[in-house]
Amino acid sequence: MQHQFKRLESLDILRGLDLFLLVFFQPVLMQVCRHSSAPWLQTLGRWFSHADWEGLRLWDMVMPLFLFMAGASMPFAFSKYRTSEDKRPVYRKILKRFVILFLLGMVVQGNLLGLDPLYLRLYSNTLQAIASGYLIASMLMLHLGLRAQVAATCLLMLVYWLPMHFCGDYTAEGNFAEMVDRLVLGRWRDGVWWDEQGQWHFSPGYTYTWVWSSLTFGATVMLGALAGHVIKTGSARGNATALRLFATAAFLLLAGYVHGMHIPVNKHLWTTSMVLISGGWCWALMALFYWVVDVRGWNRGLAWLKVYGTNSIVAYMLGEVVNFRSVVQSLTYGLQPHMGEWYDVCLAFGNYFIIFLILHCMYKARVFVKI
Repeated sequence: MQHQFKRLESLDILRGLDLFLLVFFQPVLMQVCRHSSAPWLQTLGRWFSHADWEGLRLWDMVMPLFLFMAGASMPFAFSKYRTSEDKRPVYRKILKRFVILFLLGMVVQGNLLGLDPLYLRLYSNTLQAIASGYLIASMLMLHLGLRAQVAATCLLMLVYWLPMHFCGDYTAEGNFAEMVDRLVLGRWRDGVWWDEQGQWHFSPGYTYTWVWSSLTFGATVMLGALAGHVIKTGSARGNATALRLFATAAFLLLAGYVHGMHIPVNKHLWTTSMVLISGGWCWALMALFYWVVDVRGWNRGLAWLKVYGTNSIVAYMLGEVVNFRSVVQSLTYGLQPHMGEWYDVCLAFGNYFIIFLILHCMYKARVFVKI
């Protein structure tokens, strides 16, 4: 654990918004949508659910923004290591963070705590995508100049695209990334199930890919790192820096939507068009929050998001792993007969409100868990 240090406030607030949506707003909203037939709520609920295969909804932006923000903080954290001749300390730091994030991802979705090797899943979670992208981006940032980093980011997408385009298609069954996952992960792939004879099978309903998609995870983290570099080097020219961020966002969005005419925008596969479009929206959000919060100094009504943003890993782990509903139920069970089916909303709200209270207490105590 570390105590707070001087930080770029917009990074924490934007990261906090991402985590608030993930571990409060969306899960509570989904419970409300389950019990209400109001058309506007159903429309809102659709935008806060994932696209079935192709396309990009609002909820599909949460994971890319998480990866992007991991990259955006890297230029600030790595600046003292770039010129160091002995890079062994930073290599140890990178490896430690990679391993911890990967293990935490296995705790969340890999059934690690189940202690049953039959149901262990090696690579299946957002934290592991961050770990892989962080590892790739770290090596590029430590050993390449800015122009070479841009070129390497493009190269990552090119290397990803070539076999995807020429060695398969973009269907759920026939894409190259699916083939790689099945070959590399085998029975430790998410979605695998066991029959009564003790034989394992790939589930046709599981369509997310991870191993080959690590290349484009790296590209997304690098887009964040490049945005962080723009902010770090242009901090004395706030308005000009914000304009540069907005301009780059417009370029990425244009390139992404043009590219998307030929390559499907698909979060399941983390396609190159998805990298560009999601990256463009991330740059636009970063530009907006940087200009509003850091340049103009308008953080009123937004500062509370730092409760989530300064302890993002804790927020994610609590939201995904720990269930506080029994605590809520033990205090509110008397409401159940009066609320009927809406009592589920009460449990969901109470569960995530307890998480907020824990994070708020940590923030007030200036306790920030870092990896």
